[in-house]
Amino acid sequence: MLNKLDYIFNSLHTYKTEFIICGDINYLETSNKKKQLDYLLGTYNLISTMYFPMRTANNSATLIDNIFVDNRRHYAIKPHVNGLSDHDVQLITLNNFSLPFSNTEPTYIRNINKNTIAGFQLRLSWEQWDNILGNNNVNDMFNNFLNTYLRCYYSSFLKKEIKSNATHYQWITKGIKISCKKIKELF
Repeated sequence: MLNKLDYIFNSLHTYKTEFIICGDINYLETSNKKKQLDYLLGTYNLISTMYFPMRTANNSATLIDNIFVDNRRHYAIKPHVNGLSDHDVQLITLNNFSLPFSNTEPTYIRNINKNTIAGFQLRLSWEQWDNILGNNNVNDMFNNFLNTYLRCYYSSFLKKEIKSNATHYQWITKGIKISCKKIKELF
C-alpha cells in the first residue's frame, strides 16, 4: 500500500503543491507500518496534526482519523465531542489558506472605437422609428425603442473574448502592481 501511496504522491507533487490528507488511518503508535507511513509522508513535507485521541471506548483511546498537512503550514486543531459516534470531530483551521484563482468562464469586452461608434450612429440613422412614434402606449413605445436601440448596439459593438492571465501571475499583489505603475510613471 505504501508503494501505491508513494506513486500517487510522486505523480502529483510539484514545487508549489501542498497536500492535505484526511483519512481513517488506524495504526498503533509503536508499529513498524506507522514509522514507514510517517517517513513516506515526511518526504512530501507532511506531518500529522493529531496529538489527542479521537476514539474512546471502554478502557482504550486511539489516535485515528488523522489529518496530515504541509509542515510549513500554520494550523490549529481541536477536538469536538458530538455525541453521535464513538469518534470525536476534528476542527482544523488553516491559517493563510487560499485556493488558487481559476477563472474558467471567459471574459468578454466590446470593441468600441471611432469606427464602431460611427457604424452605430449610421445604423441608428437608418431606422424608421415609426413603431415608436406612432404608438400611444408609453410602455410599448419604450420597449420598441429599447429593442431597436439594443439591436443596433449589439450589431455595432461586437463582443471579443479576452484571455485572463490571473492564474499565471497570482504572486503579483496589489502593492506590487501599484509600485510598478509608479515606476513606469517615473521612468
